[in-house]
Amino acid sequence: MDEVIKAAKTVNAHEFIMKMENGYDTGVNERGSRLSIGQRQLIAFAKALLADPKILILDEATSAGDTQTEVLIQEAIERITKNRTSIIIAHRLSTIRNADRIFVIHNGQIVEEGNRQELLEKRLLL
Repeated sequence: MDEVIKAAKTVNAHEFIMKMENGYDTGVNERGSRLSIGQRQLIAFAKALLADPKILILDEATSAGDTQTEVLIQEAIERITKNRTSIIIAHRLSTIRNADRIFVIHNGQIVEEGNRQELLEKRLLL
């Protein structure tokens, strides 16, 4: 349980879990239907953190969250991708701002690559 709580704290899920009527023992129904989309994403991050994968793939991890939850998700992404190979697929530039390498794909082809600063200098990212 200590590892679960630590993972939940790392991904910003602990606070909302503790506000639920039975904390970590609260039933969330099938597929987490009692949770918001953002809360489900944070729980998924905690599960991934507990699995400790060598490679982490995130596909549109911030696409469905509200503005407040997006901040929590951004912080969680920074924490769970630290010191691990991560592939992040995103339309929102804020999701990939700290990436070592960014690949810009257009019509299925890589049209540019670089870090955020390199792409900014080429005026590909705003």
